[in-house]
Formats: sequence, structure tokens, C-alpha cells
Amino acid sequence: MIDFRTHPDRYRHWRLMFEGRVATLALDVAEDGGLDPGYALKRNSYDLGVDIELHDAVQRLRFEHPEVAAVIITSAKEGVFSAGANIGMLAQASHAAKVNFCKFTNETRNAIEDASRHSGQTYICAINGAAAGGGYELALATEHIILVDDGSTAVSLPELPLLAVLPGTGGLTRIVDKRRVRRDRADFFCTVIEGIKGKRALDWRLVDEIAPRSRLIEIANRRAAEFAARSDRPEDADGVALAPLDRTLTDTGLTYRHVSVRFDRERRTAEITARAPDGAPPDDADSIRAQGCGFWPLALARELDDAILHLRANEPDLGVWILRTEGDADNVAAADAALLDNAGDWFAREVTLFLKRVFKRLDVTSRSLFALIEPGSCFTGTLMELALAADVSFMLDGAPRATAGPPPRSRPRA
Repeated sequence: MIDFRTHPDRYRHWRLMFEGRVATLALDVAEDGGLDPGYALKRNSYDLGVDIELHDAVQRLRFEHPEVAAVIITSAKEGVFSAGANIGMLAQASHAAKVNFCKFTNETRNAIEDASRHSGQTYICAINGAAAGGGYELALATEHIILVDDGSTAVSLPELPLLAVLPGTGGLTRIVDKRRVRRDRADFFCTVIEGIKGKRALDWRLVDEIAPRSRLIEIANRRAAEFAARSDRPEDADGVALAPLDRTLTDTGLTYRHVSVRFDRERRTAEITARAPDGAPPDDADSIRAQGCGFWPLALARELDDAILHLRANEPDLGVWILRTEGDADNVAAADAALLDNAGDWFAREVTLFLKRVFKRLDVTSRSLFALIEPGSCFTGTLMELALAADVSFMLDGAPRATAGPPPRSRPRA
């Protein structure tokens, strides 16, 4: 079973370091640390396990370290940044596993870009060795790329000559649409096995800056400080710890505090129920932060995200997901109002952005999604997003004869 829950104390592939307003994420992949047996993660190549740790680090930087305003991604290995997705892993993976790997990898890079654009936590990349395929794609997710200029280090996306199996996880798109590289140069670039180095990489906009090896980290820290100086993240705020999720897993389902999933293997369905908070949340920023990861919108986002990832990776035969809600719709509306009324607070902003990422993850999941709007449902505001993400929504017309409850209703966020 693949578990997406982890903690920096258990990282095997990343080193996370802090110095004032700047954090450094150094890739140091353990060759024998593959998620499955049968391949070695050489030259900082990665599998899903490496990206699970990266995803966790990005989340913790956003919530647990509000003082961090810039993040440097680099390699802890001399002479290599990353060789990209591990070929041995891909060779033995099923089609479903490859699809999940591609999606999760790109979603994690999207989260990096989201932090840079909306959270005031800008990512830069210091490429200190060869960056090929997915390794360079990771660099492309950052806002500023610095390449060591040593006459041998190159960036490459060798899609055509090496018949790469993952040309669609963001590399070519980010080169053309994000970095505005000329299309003819992008076409040429992805056919060159040896990649492009130094001044030419800079001239083609494949990187933003080049630096001698002796000054690479110095320049990266200087650029990070410049980005941090423009950030609105608070320097002296206390972070919100992301405590371990309280999850019960059985053969018939998953149970969290606010989310439950019931498996029906005979019908090949998963029934996902999201519950409203028990009461209205506090309405001021200090009290909301004091609730920490118990704040209902954050707790819901974390639980729903973990459930989606678990179902994707571990229950591929459950092809239909049925989305339900239950509880007091007014409490959901009150939680939404608390987020909107405190939109200028860093924590409320991060919770809102996290919810957005979770619903996007649900939206692109390769399953058939059905929402059932029934008596007792609370498809309101945030939870209305579940119905909007579904392929088909069914709403009962009126109240069933066997109940005296009100007819079902749905309403968007105010």
C-alpha cells in the first residue's frame, strides 16, 4: 500500500534547512530508497516516494513556516541535479501507476508555482549539475533558475531521441507558455540528448541566470533574499503544525473525523461523504489560527486530499466515486464566511488555496464522479465544489415519503 502521509523526520530523499527568511530543499535521493523493489534511484532520479516527500515539504513550508518567504531547490549531490523519473521504475510500473505518478508529480509542481504566485513564498532553483527530463521539469516549476556555468553542466528534455515516456508532465508546456521560449528552439531543445549549457541556455531563456560553481550558492541566496524582501508573509508569526491525520483504514473503507469513504468492491464504487462542522467556527483571525489544523476547512482539505490520493493509488478497481455530504449547511456557510472575512490573514489565505488545490485534484482524477444531493445534504459553499467537480449530479425532487425532513437544497458560496 502506498501511504502519502509522511514527516520531515522520515524523509529519505530531501534535506530541509532554514536560515531566516530563506529555506533550502536539497535533493539527496537514497539509491536504495525506492518505493518498490527492482530498481535503484541513481543520479538523483526519482519515483513516487521522492515526490511524496516533496509534496509534504511544500505543504509544511506554507503552513508551518510563515516566516519563510523564499525557497531554494538544489541538489546535495556533487555534479548532478536530477536525472528525472527513474527509468527502471517506469519500466516495471503498470499503466495506472504511471498515470497516478504523472498526475501527482505535476500537481506537486503546480503547488510550487501556486506558492510562488499567491503565497509570497517564491521558489528558485540552483542547478549545480546535470538536469535532465523530469529533473529540469522540477526546475521549470520555480520562478527563477540559476545554472552553474562550468562548461559541462547542461539542462535537457530529451523527449524524442530517448523515447521518453513522460513528455506531458509539464516540461514542454512550461518552456513555451511560462518561459516564452521560441517554439522552434523548444522543438530543437527536446531532440538534443546532450542538452544545452551555459550562455546558450541563458540566451534561449531556458534559465534566468548562470553562475560559476564557486559562487552558485552565494548568488542563489542573494536572489532568495531579494524575493523575500518583496514578500508579504509575516516574519514573526507562529506557524500551524500539520499534525498526523487521524485515519482508520479497513478493508471496507476509510474513516477520518470529517470525511469517510466506503468501498463496495462488488459494485466497484467508493462512496465519499464529507461532513459539515459541528458548530460555527470563530470569526477572528487569531482564534482561527489557534484552532490550528483542527480548523474545519483545513481539516476537511487534508482529509479529502488524503482520501483522493489513497483511492487513486491503492484502489484502481473502484471506478465510480459517489460524492455525498451531510450536516448543517449553516455551519458550512459560517466557515466560508470566516475565511472570506479574514482573507488578508496569511493562514486563512493558505487554507483557501489548499482547498482550491484539493478540488482541482478531484477534478482531474480519472474516475467517474457522481454527486447525490439528498435530504440531509449540505452542498453549500465549499462543499458545493464537490458537486461542481462531479461528472453528473443527481438531486432528489422534493422530500421522500418516508421522511418528514425538508427537501434537499444546494447553494453556492456567498
